[in-house]
Amino acid sequence: MHRIMTTQDVRYRILCALTVLALAVLAPAAQSQGREITDMFGKRASIPDYLQKVYGTSPPVTYMLYAIDPTIIAGLNFPVREWEKRYLNKRMQELPVLGGWFGQGGVPNPEMILKVNPELVVTSKHNSAMNDRVDRTMKAMPMPVVNVILNTLSDYPGAFLYLGRVLGRKARAEELYGYARKTLSEMAALAVSIPVRQRVSVYYAEGVDGLSTECDSSQHTELISLVGGQNVHRCQTGDLYGMEKISFEQLMIYNPEVMLVMENVFYEKVFSDPLWQRIKAVRNKRVYLIPNQPFNWFDRPPSFMRLLGAKWLANLIYPKYYSVGIVKETQKFFKLFLGMDLRPQEARKILRQP
Repeated sequence: MHRIMTTQDVRYRILCALTVLALAVLAPAAQSQGREITDMFGKRASIPDYLQKVYGTSPPVTYMLYAIDPTIIAGLNFPVREWEKRYLNKRMQELPVLGGWFGQGGVPNPEMILKVNPELVVTSKHNSAMNDRVDRTMKAMPMPVVNVILNTLSDYPGAFLYLGRVLGRKARAEELYGYARKTLSEMAALAVSIPVRQRVSVYYAEGVDGLSTECDSSQHTELISLVGGQNVHRCQTGDLYGMEKISFEQLMIYNPEVMLVMENVFYEKVFSDPLWQRIKAVRNKRVYLIPNQPFNWFDRPPSFMRLLGAKWLANLIYPKYYSVGIVKETQKFFKLFLGMDLRPQEARKILRQP
């Protein structure tokens, strides 16, 4: 009796066929490639000294590749969003969307990855159930796969150096490493200098109603503790995604001195809502919309933009302890990491300054 093929069977056969085809394409090139590496699965592979086509399996990795060299990116995790277009290389808007692991439910498209045929795949695994899915999918790929650790912002300096060596962009990566290392040192010194009784209480308001947030132990809020602030929502995070709902009554008990807001729709109404006037941060006009251009400076997805976000946040909550010309710093950062010359008025617009 013949077994009827399922959709999963068909996809598996297509994937196998495409893998064989990709291997055939890679074989002649191997003779001219410049060095050999061992990837995360123990596979030996030859790669060029100067790679030209690399796929990152999640937004934080893709954004890091962009900072090192935007021309190296082989495909996107999701389409370029409207507000990003002004700040990103136009080539980005023409790249295929290959998918990736991010948020809840993001998955890559193996067939599309094989069709694009990158020279290298870069992933960043976390301690989660998703790791098995990453391994199963990536291990089947013919091209080498390397893992870069990006669990916290403190991992970024080392990640820049590692990718710089692998990609053949050592000098460029060292520039980015220098900025990252200096920023983290500044923030560590700031946090130590703040007396315990003077630490500012901070609430991270997510969602259109402002009543989703993150535990102080969550990677989504690490900038608060990094700059010496106190996250009012003290708990052990349940999962990597977060977005824990709280009641307004609980927020009144917290009564934070500062609120950091993710959604513009909530920010636009918070000051005019009589209910929210009960919160100290709202009464004192210490509610701040987190900049998100071209990528979010604080979270979702976490990226190298948090290096600038840390300086922005430190200057907001501790201006006496950390004074920085944030407009000029924004211009400097955009030039170094994004290769973009921002005019002062453009930087002020991003920062929502008059």
